Amino acid sequence: MSPVELRGISWDHPRGHDCMVATAETYMTVQPDVRVVWETRSLQDFADFPVQKLAETYDLLVIDHPFVGFAAADGCLLPLDEHIDAAVLGDQAANSVGPSHRSYIYGGHQWALATDAAGHVSAYRPDLLDEIGGLPHTWEDVLTVAEARRNQERARIGNPLIPIDSLMSFYSICAAVGEPPYAEQERVVNRSTGRQALSMLKALQRASHPASPSLNPPRMLDVMSTTDEIAFIPLLFGYSNYARPGFRPSLVRFTGVPIVDGGDSQGGILGGAGVAISATTKHPAEAAAYTAYVASPDVQRGVYFTAGGQPGHRTAWNDEAVNAASSDFFRDTLAALDRAYLRPRYLGFMEVQERSGELVHDWLAGEAPADDLLDQLDDLYRKSDPAGKE
Repeated sequence: MSPVELRGISWDHPRGHDCMVATAETYMTVQPDVRVVWETRSLQDFADFPVQKLAETYDLLVIDHPFVGFAAADGCLLPLDEHIDAAVLGDQAANSVGPSHRSYIYGGHQWALATDAAGHVSAYRPDLLDEIGGLPHTWEDVLTVAEARRNQERARIGNPLIPIDSLMSFYSICAAVGEPPYAEQERVVNRSTGRQALSMLKALQRASHPASPSLNPPRMLDVMSTTDEIAFIPLLFGYSNYARPGFRPSLVRFTGVPIVDGGDSQGGILGGAGVAISATTKHPAEAAAYTAYVASPDVQRGVYFTAGGQPGHRTAWNDEAVNAASSDFFRDTLAALDRAYLRPRYLGFMEVQERSGELVHDWLAGEAPADDLLDQLDDLYRKSDPAGKE
């Protein structure tokens, strides 16, 4: 009898793909009658491409948590609580990194397991810190250093600011100012918070490395780790790969996000990824067993991490060997993830997120008043029917 074949779709970075391929290989030693084949899509497609279309082709999907509101309404994914043992789900909940596990719960069901945990953190080159006067801790420090280094060819401040990352940075700065976005149904944030956050974001963009508006987090980390052009990045989704000796020519380390001077320490926005199962799969039991295997603590701190993955299970984040191999990436950023802000996930928010990112990106490149942008963001939000959000 030929083995069951499951097809999966991940994203094209060692953090997103190599680890999944490695788990598929080791799973065959546990279940030789199940073969898992992983393919990739780009990071941009990971954020933008309709998952429901992928669910028509693949059994397993690595997804972003804002999609779960649509999945709950559309029925394109299997509710994992109906296919995975409650004890497994209980372990995942008890060992979540920040709100990662619950970010995939919507409408009373679990739509993915948080196999990858990430959120906004800061990145820095330890060997370049002396050139910028040490590690910036507040937003006042960040903007002062960015302005002082703006005409230098090396050791500058950078920040990924393609449309989606422009929006994510806006969200995280709002949270640092003291008001996480979308807390109310009639506006994204109050005008005072919005103006302050946009002013800080524009000042950062104007003084940052000139490639910032065209780079996403891994591409900016590639610049940071292969040249001496960037010494510090205040906001980006962390990638532990760059903290592993030998991954790139220069080592990058990570820490919590800057705070607003005089404020409390804050986390940034939650990112990460989870493994979901298509509702069209012909092998739901086999897909569920493999998904639980990938999310299990021994796999997460073992082959998943060593193959380049960024685990979602808390035991891996506290593991001595995992931290020793990644310059304490997990230990140094866990507190930030535990305070991470969870963005909305209701049906319709994906469209709000995509269009809002374009608006913030365009606004940063122009001279329009902040209130004009805030009016547009509020209008998009209200029209998306957020009344039923969780």
